[in-house]
Order: sequence, then C-alpha cells, then structure tokens
Amino acid sequence: MSEAVSKARQMAEIAFDKTQSQFLARTRAFEEHDTVTAERAEKTQRLRAARLEREQSGVQPPGAANQKKRSSLS
Repeated sequence: MSEAVSKARQMAEIAFDKTQSQFLARTRAFEEHDTVTAERAEKTQRLRAARLEREQSGVQPPGAANQKKRSSLS
C-alpha cells in the first residue's frame, strides 16, 4: 500500500513540477516583455525630449530644409 501512495505522490510531484515550470516560464516571458516595453518607452521619452529641445532652440537638423521643400512640392 505504501508503494501505491509513494507512486501517487511521485506522479503528483511530477505534475506539480511541470505546472510550476510552465508558470515560471510564463512569468519570465512576461518580465522580458515588460522590460523591452519599458526600455522602448524610456528611449521614446528621451528622443522626444531631445527633439523638443532642438525645436525650442531653433536648430534644424541637417536635411530638414530638404524635407520641407519636398513636402511643399507634393
């Protein structure tokens, strides 16, 4: 009888470990996705701040005049 209980417990532990590893893998994937999303948002904010600073200072990036000419021709 103790062998059957031991066997059942082993099967239960295997099933639990499988479920646990799937949960951990899912959690890890979400954390990676959240990290990438946060990095993208930070970069976007940094670039936006730099662009606004350039616009306020009146400095035009090289090629900006060409873009205005092209857009007015269209």
